[in-house]
Amino acid sequence: MNEIPGPIAPPARLLMGPGPISAYPSVLTAMSAALVGQYDPFMTATMTETQELYRRVWGTSNDATVLIDGTSRAGIEAAMISLIRPGDRVLVPVFGRFGHLLAEIAERAMAEVHTIEVPWGQVFPVSAIEQAILAVKPQLLGLVQGDTSTTMLQPLDEVGALCAKHGVLFYSDATASLGGNPFEADAWGLDAATAGLQKCLGGPSGSAPITLSERAVELIRSRKKIEAGIREEGDEDAADFIRSNYFDLGMILDYWGPRRLNHHTEATSMLYGARECARLLLLEGRDEVIARHRLHGAAMLAGVQGLGLTVFGDLAHKMTNVVAVEIPEGVPGDAARTAMLTDFGIEIGTSFGPLHGRVWRIGTMGYNARTDAVLQTLAALETVLRRFCAPVAANGGVDAAQGIYASAGR
Repeated sequence: MNEIPGPIAPPARLLMGPGPISAYPSVLTAMSAALVGQYDPFMTATMTETQELYRRVWGTSNDATVLIDGTSRAGIEAAMISLIRPGDRVLVPVFGRFGHLLAEIAERAMAEVHTIEVPWGQVFPVSAIEQAILAVKPQLLGLVQGDTSTTMLQPLDEVGALCAKHGVLFYSDATASLGGNPFEADAWGLDAATAGLQKCLGGPSGSAPITLSERAVELIRSRKKIEAGIREEGDEDAADFIRSNYFDLGMILDYWGPRRLNHHTEATSMLYGARECARLLLLEGRDEVIARHRLHGAAMLAGVQGLGLTVFGDLAHKMTNVVAVEIPEGVPGDAARTAMLTDFGIEIGTSFGPLHGRVWRIGTMGYNARTDAVLQTLAALETVLRRFCAPVAANGGVDAAQGIYASAGR
């Protein structure tokens, strides 16, 4: 007979890759809290409370600020499939893997998708985005803020006004950046934005915060509805149905709104975890959390440079929370990552596409944006690099990082 496995017992890990990262302990504690019924007053009050917390996280007054049950990709798909009508022109500026993802999801929503690209490691000047808007005349612009595949942070602060000027809906995926880099949904003119918990927000993957402007909600509400799952064959307006039940934002907003119309069973434990992620961020302070990510990101950057590693990409537009470093010649990238994991319990990331096998990605985000995590990672990385005969300065990484901390009065 097959034996029944024992209780789950994950090994101790320090997750210093591009995400997921080690969650805040209190987030894991919150997720173990007792379940209640879906319409228990405590449950509905917690949903309302979580909405208000995330309005503050996003920097918005949008009523339509909720959670999508699913990973960050669920949030992306909910936004795009609900905002895009078949045949709509959608413009996606691509500067990394996740721009390609937005374009793919827009295609699946039956949009006419147009892309512009810059080499990985760069971002778009606003003038290039405006030029593309004038040429394409899109209904929607889909733009990643922070792309962990390249570690670049696309400036958004002027894009909203540009979209408003040309009558374009503005959507951004902030999965990798929200919480560790500035994001101002209202001030920057966002119509829709989505994220996930597993990066700077310091939680597990499985819940996707989303916020929608009044204009976006009006568009979603204007889409055709399927009553009791029935519509007549040959309906000339069939193209206007949102082609998903689970990701139909009109239905999800009704569920989270004052009427609490049944749509799905809310993922209660994930709700608790998402609430705690937002509570911790606001308790520390939005600006203070961004400053913490900036400090520890700068220490990690100085540290890998102190080890003699070459940093990939335009450093003027790097996210605070992740750095990509060129794998030294002669060092087997995957074997070195394995040694970091097996010998030190530290995970760093590989990369995708044109950067696969060329760079490692090292994150300092959420709970792991702290001094001991940075120094442990740099010390372990130095040991592993020496094992593979890479020329590194003794204590070069730790000393350089400590120099950043000293200059900050730490």
